Amino acid sequence: MCMPPVSEDGWLSRLTEHLQNERYHPHIVTRWTAVARHFLRYLEERGTRVEDAQPSDVAGYLRRERRRYVRRHYHRPPSITGWRNSYTGGIHMLLRLVRGSWPPPSALTASEQFHAALTDEYARWMQDRRGLAVETCRDRCEEACRFLDWLGPRGTAVQLKELEVPDLDAYVASRAASLRRVTLKGVTVKLRSFLRHLYASGRAPRDLSVTIIGPRVYADEAIPSALRAEDVGRVLEVTRRDRSAIGRRDYAILMLLAKYGLRAGEVTALRLDDLDWRHDRLRIRHSKTHAVTELPLLADVGDAIVQYLRRGRPSVRYREVFIRSRAPYRPFRSGSSLYTPIRDRLEAAGIRPTGKRGPHAFRHTRAVTLLRAAVPAKHIGDLLGHRSPKSTTVYLKLATEDLRAVSLEIPRELPV
Repeated sequence: MCMPPVSEDGWLSRLTEHLQNERYHPHIVTRWTAVARHFLRYLEERGTRVEDAQPSDVAGYLRRERRRYVRRHYHRPPSITGWRNSYTGGIHMLLRLVRGSWPPPSALTASEQFHAALTDEYARWMQDRRGLAVETCRDRCEEACRFLDWLGPRGTAVQLKELEVPDLDAYVASRAASLRRVTLKGVTVKLRSFLRHLYASGRAPRDLSVTIIGPRVYADEAIPSALRAEDVGRVLEVTRRDRSAIGRRDYAILMLLAKYGLRAGEVTALRLDDLDWRHDRLRIRHSKTHAVTELPLLADVGDAIVQYLRRGRPSVRYREVFIRSRAPYRPFRSGSSLYTPIRDRLEAAGIRPTGKRGPHAFRHTRAVTLLRAAVPAKHIGDLLGHRSPKSTTVYLKLATEDLRAVSLEIPRELPV
């Protein structure tokens, strides 16, 4: 049985209800509903049903509204991006309600279909034959896609059989222009892996992976950046004084980073079920190793989380502890989403470290603090969720003050 078409007023009512349910600001609800109404009338004037709208219709509407803006104000919008977003927010939300998703998926070309099938095959090969972690497979597939895109018309099944060493050298050189030596080393490792798959699957007549030469990187050559203990105390104190909802959230996040040395992804993945208030336990799912660790829930950390849950966290259906502070209220997409709020909190406290300014700097600092407290490296590795002891020994380089304490002075003048 066919469902009757939804009227213009019906779609607008659904849009308004959706925005209100997602707790958008009333000003946004009014603005986006008005823009959606004008867009629907634009479609009606052209005899186009909203169910059949295409990106070209949205582009045409924006061109018309921009001409009207110029005629009204005698100049272009000061910020094209901001002006455009003030229109597309409501239109795209309306079209997502109508179509289920927006923008509509574009038809893949034959080359794109081949690349997608090849990378899917490559991912299965890495998981089934080599037992690599899902994140590692995803990361290597992204580099494979980047390489295939770089090849362009030569990235076909036939042309891949004709790959030569100069092609690989040219690709590595193109990537090297904007990468650090350590990062470029990782690119060559991923490229070798993909070339091994091409050979193992019969898509390449010879194994070209042996021809890839990456930059030399010495073990433990660089000293990771870390905050000073007094800097951590300062940013915690300044953030604690912010009693807003965002302040309570950021303070709880900073306490987890500072007290446990968690990865940013482990903080954003923390769920309400991971907090065992009865036994004062905290369950951490380590993002790299997928291991699960239970840690004592420290009193000050637990208090910070409680204050956020009671007076800062929006009332949503999601089970993740930390939620974005603006509508639509969702969990953080990934650990990288914490970089900006952490950087802002450091700047607000007047702290401008020379190295890392994101969540990982707190992890380094926690490792140094434990090292200076004579905690065994094995225990530090367990807390940080390291699978290999080598991952923990990297932090030994950070205890530079301890090394200075046992160093010998160089005499000013050598005895004759």
